[in-house]
Amino acid sequence: GSWRGPPSHGIPVPSPVTSLGLLAGVVLLAALSPQGSLVFLVSGLAVLGYAAALSAQPTYQGVVRAVCGAAVGKLCEVCFLLNLFMISVALLRVVGDQLEKLCDSLYPNGTLSGAPQLPPWYVDQRFTLSALCVLVIFPLSVPREIGFQKYSSILGTLAACYLTLVIILKYYLQAESLRLTEPSQAVPAWGPSAVPLALQCHEACVAIYSSMRNQSFSHWVTVSVLSMLICLLIYSLTGVYGYLTFGKAVASDVLMSYPGNDPVVIVARLLFGVSIVTIYPIVVLLGRSVVKDLWVSPKRGAVAVSEAQERRGRVALTVTWMAATLAIALFVPDIGKVIELIGGISAFFIFIFPGLCLVCMTGTRSLGPRKR
Repeated sequence: GSWRGPPSHGIPVPSPVTSLGLLAGVVLLAALSPQGSLVFLVSGLAVLGYAAALSAQPTYQGVVRAVCGAAVGKLCEVCFLLNLFMISVALLRVVGDQLEKLCDSLYPNGTLSGAPQLPPWYVDQRFTLSALCVLVIFPLSVPREIGFQKYSSILGTLAACYLTLVIILKYYLQAESLRLTEPSQAVPAWGPSAVPLALQCHEACVAIYSSMRNQSFSHWVTVSVLSMLICLLIYSLTGVYGYLTFGKAVASDVLMSYPGNDPVVIVARLLFGVSIVTIYPIVVLLGRSVVKDLWVSPKRGAVAVSEAQERRGRVALTVTWMAATLAIALFVPDIGKVIELIGGISAFFIFIFPGLCLVCMTGTRSLGPRKR
């Protein structure tokens, strides 16, 4: 929900009239462009829910394989696995950025007898993020089913609302002290690298649909529309006011643009970090399901593994997934590059695969309400 560009200093603060006109223009552009994408986003969710009910498959890749055939299903599995892996990297990168800012606020760099005073080793991002993964994220990611995530998602929504409120209030109350540059008249467009990451839910929508008690098509469409509207409002306001506050100097992670010693921003960082920590296990769960499908599909009819073997395999896969994503996240200097890659791959899951499912389902019987 933000844009990145080179900083520029020494530019005067715009007048209230100019700011009001620019605000109107930015809000109009940011509102109209996502609205066009919103139609396709909701349509994709509706098609995937219909296909999940028709095929009785609990995973995204399973739905595509059952509806579009084995070849398309295999392509979906490969793209799905790559996309989930990069999303995991992006999530850890964002958490690492927030940890770094929090540690800077607790142990600011100073000087002692004219020599630079380095912060303690235990506030280094490589240690803090690794410790968080081992002590918190890993135990949340190991279970076979993560049913409690339906409760933690409420916390994530509240954290996102708080973050948006903080960014809006900071713009109106402290914009002059925070602004590094005047927002440009040319507002960056909502491209594939911005919208898909902000409204990233298609990968998990089939799993969510399968866990719903009321699986009627009308109920699913209602849930999809309301969810997308809430996400659109939160992310649009965050992006617009973050850009208006910092202009082209806004960081890819908008919270990184704010000072680390602000108590209100510190609370926002904590809540935002907690919400992402609860999202990561969901991505791991989806990734394990893809790996399982890739491993089992050529061996249909093989005997089922024992409970102990399944547990060992699940733990080993979770450790491997987390170690690989953590290693990449620690050495990626800018999350913007990861976001661009995710945005390009996400187009497959938002537009292409739902479109293929719709074409393949054309002429099939209509689906009645399903409840369980």
